[in-house]
Amino acid sequence: MRIVIAEDDALLREGLALLLRAEALDVVATAADAGGFLEAIDAHKPDVAIVDVRMPPTHTDEGIVAAVEARRRQPGLAVLVLSAYVEQAFATELLAHGSSGLGYMLKERVGRVEEFLSALHRVADGGTAIDPDVVAQLLVRIRPDTQLDRLSPRERDVLALMAEGLGNTAIAERLFVTDGAVHKHIRNIFAKLELAPTDRADRRVTAVLHYLEDANRRL
Repeated sequence: MRIVIAEDDALLREGLALLLRAEALDVVATAADAGGFLEAIDAHKPDVAIVDVRMPPTHTDEGIVAAVEARRRQPGLAVLVLSAYVEQAFATELLAHGSSGLGYMLKERVGRVEEFLSALHRVADGGTAIDPDVVAQLLVRIRPDTQLDRLSPRERDVLALMAEGLGNTAIAERLFVTDGAVHKHIRNIFAKLELAPTDRADRRVTAVLHYLEDANRRL
């Protein structure tokens, strides 16, 4: 796995590089700003990019903008975005451009090495990884007059784990239920959110985006 890291905090940037290299992963370049990150993407054609949300010069959304641009330049590039805080608007913006091979994690998760590496590998394999704290805050902020109020508590649990990027088997293991029960809950979620099967949309991703966007509108 070839990785580019974009992080303006030198200590975290080098710490990430050391951690990943210790796991026998190939960190081909690091960058301290969005411009340097995009140059590294063009030069090295990595498999995965790890990108800070807030980068110079304004420390607002340069990382998100650069991540979207990097995916435009290199379709299929996996991107794991790191943020110091829960910022639902940025998570929504990132996922709105497609969910395959995308992750949004809090920086504090890096210290939980197994969780961080699991999210990184999931994203590299084309999956989605959304930080559990982001999911939890979104669920708390949603008002009861939305479609999501139709979901049972267990269906909300399943949707939260779907948002983290877990598959049916992993959800079943986390909730101590059968795969069949998870499949039934997901089918109910799709029905209650009025998500009909189509050839153009992934209903799992649409369900997650449904409450990401709803929470974002209410901020």
